[in-house]
Amino acid sequence: MSVMPTAPRVLCVPVSGAYGMGEYARSLAIARAVLARWPLATVHFILSRAAPYAAEVPFEHTLLPSSPTFHTPDVVALIQSFRPTLVLFDNAGRTAQLRAARDAGAKIVYISARARQRRKAFRLTWMRLIDEHWIAYPAWSAGALGTLERAKLRLLRRPVVRFLDVILPAHDAARSAELLDKFGFAPQGYALVVPGGGTGHPGVADAAARFHAAAAQLAAAGTPTLYVGPEPPGAPQPPAPVGAVGGYLRAIASLPQRDLMELMRGARLVIANGGSTLLQSIACGTATIGVAIAGDQALRLRRCAEAGVAVAAPLAAEQITRCANTLLANESTRAALAARAAALPLADGIAVAVTAIESLLG
Repeated sequence: MSVMPTAPRVLCVPVSGAYGMGEYARSLAIARAVLARWPLATVHFILSRAAPYAAEVPFEHTLLPSSPTFHTPDVVALIQSFRPTLVLFDNAGRTAQLRAARDAGAKIVYISARARQRRKAFRLTWMRLIDEHWIAYPAWSAGALGTLERAKLRLLRRPVVRFLDVILPAHDAARSAELLDKFGFAPQGYALVVPGGGTGHPGVADAAARFHAAAAQLAAAGTPTLYVGPEPPGAPQPPAPVGAVGGYLRAIASLPQRDLMELMRGARLVIANGGSTLLQSIACGTATIGVAIAGDQALRLRRCAEAGVAVAAPLAAEQITRCANTLLANESTRAALAARAAALPLADGIAVAVTAIESLLG
């Protein structure tokens, strides 16, 4: 019988670059959960130095000129020197990188968050290398396993496939109260606007500016509003004294994921991109408006809207604002949206990940 290591060595390889941070945030949450489960574990990240969070990584890390997928020799060299027990590829990786991990004796987890990466993971070559394939979203959002996928799994009897559903830190009531006091908001008394952690996706580099404009319009119409994201150059900074009456705008470039989740739980309405933030807001049981930015987000958002757990709005400040004001003015509609979101059965992705890793290491 194999013995579970008390000090696993975990290498995290999320796709990374100048925009977007969903993969990094997910890998970071899993890495922290690994450290909580195995306090003697060693965790190492390999990332693009162009990533906006590259200077703030709380674990040992190696920085490359761009995403690890494009630097196979560096990734292979790190695998050979680090000798990981487990390698976590999140939307990243090449066949040679997976083979290097296998040759080093590591267990391999691949996380797919987009249809293209999911197809990649279901290639027979990769299925023979991967021990676990985690699909980043719930089956109703990402799509259940198809006929061909199930046939390949029956043929090879590997890898184990799991749906992570949503990565959501546990509620911290004390921290929630601190944050509301810091920003001067009452529970259920503000709107939260979150365009995402990147600096702009190709073709929609001004996406954050559109979200910011919508936040400013909401505040001007009388809704206390918090904007979390990059601010466009020359964005107005209206005064916002704590306890101010009426609408005002607060803005902050970024927040730790745990803090952002607490603010989602306390918000009357969340306006988010169509990525992981959308599912997190829904899991918080909050009325949510989703706005697709990246190409993979439109289908996910449509499925959430069809399930009645989010409202979709186009990427235009005026239309986002109009949609938000309509919901805020119709309490029964807003409350029903929040109730459907709260009732949605979503698995705790962190617990799913830790259970899977225990199985792999044991």
